[in-house]
Amino acid sequence: MTPDIVTLASALAAGLGLLVASHAYRGYRRHGSRAMGLLAVGIVCFTAIPFGFTALVGPALAWSDGLTLLAVVASYNVGLLAILYSLR
Repeated sequence: MTPDIVTLASALAAGLGLLVASHAYRGYRRHGSRAMGLLAVGIVCFTAIPFGFTALVGPALAWSDGLTLLAVVASYNVGLLAILYSLR
């Protein structure tokens, strides 16, 4: 099975999200900034975790499309909450 262009583009977005989140996490570690830590969590919840659900976990566990979508939307909501709290 070869990955299609959508999977490759999603993997690229997840990889870039992890790169940005790692910079935010380094800022958290260096300065002890809670906001940077929450920002890192939010970015991971927006990029890497949804990719993991759609490309890895969902197919591996034979999840239905509805369950996969529910997991992705839940990850987005957790990411939004983390970013919201990082901005306070």
